[in-house]
Amino acid sequence: MNLNPKELIITKLEQGLPAITPAFGAALAEACAVCLNDQGHIQGVELQVQGDLTDVFKIYWQEVTEQMLRCWNDNEYTTEQAAYGITLLIIQELTEYTVVERSRRGTGFDYWLGKKGDNNQLPFQNAVRLEVSGIRQGDDSKIKARAKQKLEQVNSVDSSLPVYIVIVEFSKPLCFVVKK
Repeated sequence: MNLNPKELIITKLEQGLPAITPAFGAALAEACAVCLNDQGHIQGVELQVQGDLTDVFKIYWQEVTEQMLRCWNDNEYTTEQAAYGITLLIIQELTEYTVVERSRRGTGFDYWLGKKGDNNQLPFQNAVRLEVSGIRQGDDSKIKARAKQKLEQVNSVDSSLPVYIVIVEFSKPLCFVVKK
């Protein structure tokens, strides 16, 4: 157990990131809150980051309302959006990268990452791909199987650029990271 875990404030997504508008960030934060609330977590629950990145964060999110529960009623979609939110914050905290662009459908990954502070004239210079997947409840074998599946997915399109694959599991909660 980490005696001084860092804090991950989910509502920071509402400030936006280079490729995340404040409005979209607020929606991702809501999805995170719904998923964490659904699993019975309380404010300050520890999120374990395992795999090629390791750390521990105490997570904090906004109060979940009945309106949010009605809005985010599609479990699969909500879990996916929540996984994006947590992943983008973890990448921001633990790497030199930030999200610089959403990738297009069919590319085999979700977002482009670029170095924090780089000028955006050459946004894909030194770019890294990011593939994210969310699991509401799953054991270690399901998490590792999903990571393997996602690795095959990104390699089937282009294996020349580096990639982070992040699986967010909400019942533990856990963030499993593979860097290739």
